[in-house]
Amino acid sequence: MGLGAYADRNNQADDRTMHTPSVPVNEEQKGAVIADDKRWNTRALIVDDDVPIRELLIDYLARFNILATGVTDGAAMRLAMQAETYDVVVLDLMLPGEDGLTLCRWLRAESDIPILMLTARCEPTDRIIGLELGADDYMSKPFEPRELVARIQTILRRVRDDRTEQRANIRFDNWRLNSVLRQLVADDGLVVPLSNAEFRLLWVFIERPRRVLSREQLLDAARGRSIEAFDRSIDLLVSRLRQKLGDDPKAPQLIKTVRGEGYLFDARDIG
Repeated sequence: MGLGAYADRNNQADDRTMHTPSVPVNEEQKGAVIADDKRWNTRALIVDDDVPIRELLIDYLARFNILATGVTDGAAMRLAMQAETYDVVVLDLMLPGEDGLTLCRWLRAESDIPILMLTARCEPTDRIIGLELGADDYMSKPFEPRELVARIQTILRRVRDDRTEQRANIRFDNWRLNSVLRQLVADDGLVVPLSNAEFRLLWVFIERPRRVLSREQLLDAARGRSIEAFDRSIDLLVSRLRQKLGDDPKAPQLIKTVRGEGYLFDARDIG
């Protein structure tokens, strides 16, 4: 079903009509609907007080490997962002309490996360103000969910391309990664060259810090001619990368093994 039938409602749905979350949710996070799958690369935060729209979007985005969390208002949005890292925020304009424009201003002041705004109002002024406040795109209700997915994917491609160009040198812990020369430089000046496969794998980790990534995800994201399509190749590549980073394989601090799930890059202050 499209969103047209839902988007014309008056946003009077009660949170008691929500599906039961599939993972535990704190009482303060009332209004959240959280999908129970930590393996997907893209995470979206949907801020909309219309419960049917939230639930429909969560289900629909899952078809495109976008793991979505739905919240009702600004307070729940802030709690969700403290608990998890998101790749994009889908933000409704008409919200209880703080409206979408206020939250857009706050988001842009706090981070560079991509923002796609939604509204049932057709005034061009709202669109202009939203874009001026830092929203990356704007859609009017009703809309086709497939178009929303396409716009999210376009925003993410553009943002990731921009970040790649801007981040020729990326710092983390005691290292600096030169993405042009594909080499690591330690604080003491030691230069450590990386193979193409090692660089691609490290880049995937840097783009998704403190997130459990399965071997399959790492294969898909870092695949190249030097990487064979089987899990063990990732284990060997991680081992080589740990060695170059000086990360103790018996007690790794940077690239941690999450038993039965994959790996987690636990670097801090990446930038």
